[in-house]
Amino acid sequence: MKAVVCKEHGLPDKLSLETAWPDPEMGDDDVLIDVKAAGLNFPDVLIIQNKYQTKPDLPFIPGGECSGVVVAVGKNVTRLQPGEKVISMGAHGAFCSRIAANQHAVFPMPDGLTFEQAAGVAITYFTSYHALKQRANLQPGETLLVLGAAGGVGTTAVELGKLMGARVIAAASTDEKLALCKQLGADELINYSDASLKDTLKELTGGKGVDVVYDPVGGDYSEPALRSMAWNGRYLVIGFASGPIPSIPLNLALLKGCSIVGVFWGRFMAEEPAVNLQNIHDLWALFAEGKLKPVVTDLFALEDYEAAYACMMERRARGKVILTL
Repeated sequence: MKAVVCKEHGLPDKLSLETAWPDPEMGDDDVLIDVKAAGLNFPDVLIIQNKYQTKPDLPFIPGGECSGVVVAVGKNVTRLQPGEKVISMGAHGAFCSRIAANQHAVFPMPDGLTFEQAAGVAITYFTSYHALKQRANLQPGETLLVLGAAGGVGTTAVELGKLMGARVIAAASTDEKLALCKQLGADELINYSDASLKDTLKELTGGKGVDVVYDPVGGDYSEPALRSMAWNGRYLVIGFASGPIPSIPLNLALLKGCSIVGVFWGRFMAEEPAVNLQNIHDLWALFAEGKLKPVVTDLFALEDYEAAYACMMERRARGKVILTL
């Protein structure tokens, strides 16, 4: 089969496109899927450099999520059948023609979505919904600041924040990205390339600060955002797409009376499977009602994986970066 393979750790130029890679072997609890599209996420940048929490043995196929059609199921699988359209998520293995995924990581595809849209649903929407619902307990009328608001997880946080009744402030690095955020329902926009994040937030909130910060970026914007928290605010640590992991003065949490809250959806899924399944049920209902519409503007053929990685690493993406087969 065709596959993008990591044979040595490094940047995307170290990856190789194999055209005769062996098909995956199925276990009794596995589902064999013909992959139609796969989502590229920031962990996929880290895992090929051996910088992610999960460190698969070499060689391995990167890619944490995909959509496709079930080809076969193991003898212990009863809730899925060949021919069904599904999505799958895991730590790696999706950038290829076929994947054998454990049945507990495979779900029927949401109604009304294309394969390209569905391929990017799992990690982004699952992360943002868990972050805003369980970790932040976001309430109607609260103010939500989304950093990196035009990226894969950022766009979902804007969408979900509005559905939850929050006033959403979207921050991004270009006016083009902010225009997308406006289309998704953002109430206020901040271009932090040419405006002071802290000063603008003070102005927009009348000095009160923001109730929840959703931060998948890290780097230079984390501390100004934390300094802009309201009393009893919740600062959500999603990731570090800008590269550097910021060093935060902990006295800020004391002075602001705010919480710094870690968000790790993968661990949450394992620790609280019943709550995770309820989240998925909630999200599928929102897709079926047309209240959520995944943003996919950057599509690349599997053969163009280096360009796809560059789009993400250079932070040019608007919405989700998708590889198609």
